[in-house]
Amino acid sequence: MGSLWSEGHSSSILCVGGSPGPEGLIASGAEGGEVTVWTQEGAVVRRLVLPGQDDVTSAAFSPAGSAHLYVSHGDTVSVFDPRNLKGPAEEFQGAGEEEINALALNETGSAVALADDSGAVRILEVPGGKVCRTLRRHTNICSSVAFRPHRPNNLVSVGLDMQVILWGLQKTRPLWTLNLQDVAEEDDDHQQRPGQLFNPPLAHCVSVSSCGNVLGCAAEDGRVHLMRIGSGSKLEQQGAVKAHTQGASQAHFVRVYSHPYWMVTGGNDGHVALWDLSKHPVVAPEGKTGKSHATAPQRRKGKSGGKRREQAQEKSKPEQKAEREEAEEDDEAAAKEQEEKSGPKLSISHGEKVNWLYPAVLKGELSVIVADQSPNLTVYPLSQL
Repeated sequence: MGSLWSEGHSSSILCVGGSPGPEGLIASGAEGGEVTVWTQEGAVVRRLVLPGQDDVTSAAFSPAGSAHLYVSHGDTVSVFDPRNLKGPAEEFQGAGEEEINALALNETGSAVALADDSGAVRILEVPGGKVCRTLRRHTNICSSVAFRPHRPNNLVSVGLDMQVILWGLQKTRPLWTLNLQDVAEEDDDHQQRPGQLFNPPLAHCVSVSSCGNVLGCAAEDGRVHLMRIGSGSKLEQQGAVKAHTQGASQAHFVRVYSHPYWMVTGGNDGHVALWDLSKHPVVAPEGKTGKSHATAPQRRKGKSGGKRREQAQEKSKPEQKAEREEAEEDDEAAAKEQEEKSGPKLSISHGEKVNWLYPAVLKGELSVIVADQSPNLTVYPLSQL
């Protein structure tokens, strides 16, 4: 089903990024400092091994055009002309306090956000690389960052401290913080799926829908946690999708579909899935759907309290037990039906732990590029939907 892009790397590929436009290039970074630029057909345009050979942890093109490719390696960000990888056009050494895990550019390409092992988030002005903001609130590794579309002063970061933080960059302070561990503990319906361990919701990857109002966060508990941002940038609602039987490593909104709430996810279970989240309770307008997946299914309404107590006293214990079991079975069936309705529109058994996903239009066809533990990329078409 998938096509293989090979001969671009000699070690495990860690990240993938793409440039804007119908003829946009694809870039990938791997262990040992390898950077490769590809055509949309999977042919290698250029290859480079960076001095120092630090792992390349993130690769992103400037939204302003395909002439600038940003890659993070160690505590450094290098900027390349993707068609000429002989040497960096700019290099920002010490851009991160420690090793950089991810980078993201704003919509105009005038700022780069970095997430590093110290837990700090840094904002660099580009060109030049001047550090204009350092945001400190994470108590463990900061794993992923994303600017919020249409809100140039909003940035979201997530980390292995299980925190999701929405920042207001004007005052360099959090607008709100959500602890995913608290959410999981409060979730009475947080049941173990077959083959799934109870893992803490360490946050690995965050993405923002093109409308700017919905966040998706892939976490180690196998879920993609969803948050809706309301007026005043307040956290309006949160919930989750049970996406993978092992840790969810990747979640990215697909920005070229009929609405902004399509998402592609990947996990340590070796699966890649495409989701339509437009009817999810976190995403849909109030009053049109039920409760979030992250809450327990509602039980059927009983009779008034006094009458119920009188009837309960008249019933034998076996009858009461049978009614309880029937109600529980109904609840389980309703929850299962809800999950089936909200399941993925497409599920791909990739077979390898997913390092990175990148949804892209390749030669007019919507696809997802998958990086795993191998030195090859796999491309799956999504246009069958």
